[in-house]
Amino acid sequence: MGVTGIGGLFFRSRDPEARSAWYREHLGIGFGEHGIWKQDAGVTVFAPFASDTDYFAADQSFMLNLRVTELDALVSMLEASGIVVERRPEWDSADSGRFARIHDPEGLAIELWEPAD
Repeated sequence: MGVTGIGGLFFRSRDPEARSAWYREHLGIGFGEHGIWKQDAGVTVFAPFASDTDYFAADQSFMLNLRVTELDALVSMLEASGIVVERRPEWDSADSGRFARIHDPEGLAIELWEPAD
């Protein structure tokens, strides 16, 4: 008995259909009825941040972090679709991996994380 993983992420949206379509089109998330998405096995980080963190916007109570493969190819695809991608050398490390950041149509920060091998 116990928790085996995150079962879902639910959040408010001004336009749920358009926002769901954006996640499907650009990130491949939310296929099937009710947005069900079967994930690959891997590490999930569950970590509260200090209330005064500047790692993501102060007006957001959370940031979505998505585990990815082939970060450079994904970044190229997103940029080709007109999505602004932010990368900072100080975000990357040999221990934790490489990162990029985008925002969804309603401004939610999405961190793309390619874990270190």
